[in-house]
Amino acid sequence: MNDKERIILGGGESGVGAALLARQLGLSVFLSDRGRLDAALRAELVAAGIPFEEGAHSEARILAAAEVIKSPGIPDTAALVEKLREQGTSVIGEIEFASRYCRAQLIAITGSNGKTTAAMLTYHLLQAGGLDVKLGGNIGHGFARLLTEAPAALYVLELSSFQLDSIQQFRARVAAVLNITADHLDRYQYQLDRYADSKL
Repeated sequence: MNDKERIILGGGESGVGAALLARQLGLSVFLSDRGRLDAALRAELVAAGIPFEEGAHSEARILAAAEVIKSPGIPDTAALVEKLREQGTSVIGEIEFASRYCRAQLIAITGSNGKTTAAMLTYHLLQAGGLDVKLGGNIGHGFARLLTEAPAALYVLELSSFQLDSIQQFRARVAAVLNITADHLDRYQYQLDRYADSKL
């Protein structure tokens, strides 16, 4: 990877968390959100000295990125994402990005229904058992943000299909797929098999 910028597409919890982790790692980073940022998240970017834009995407700057870390809410079919992929730019999600810098044990839980409850219960049982564990992902704080804090020995991650769509090398020590029922099919060309593939 060269020293060009990492671009974060999307300024929600996962995007800002990824930006904070990138800055902590000493990487050059720029966050771009086509909408308006939440005031608290904007304040975090300002406090960390992370450059950002809102209300539009600077396409030329984004297309020149070393790598793009996109929000799970941005589909692979978005025109800008397609342009990036066509020119060979790596486009990943926050979970993939964060996992590169985590050596702890990971437990990943997904499913159409019940994943929040299962993740919270798993976290509670491990914590009650005296283990050094944190909970995040699609619940509470994003994975990248958790890694900017004091490290834990174990992370329980609730993961949505949108988050799983953009993983490449990410693998959990323990992974659970609770169930698969028709959900979010507009994101998967209304094909249940595509949605199931994302979960699996």
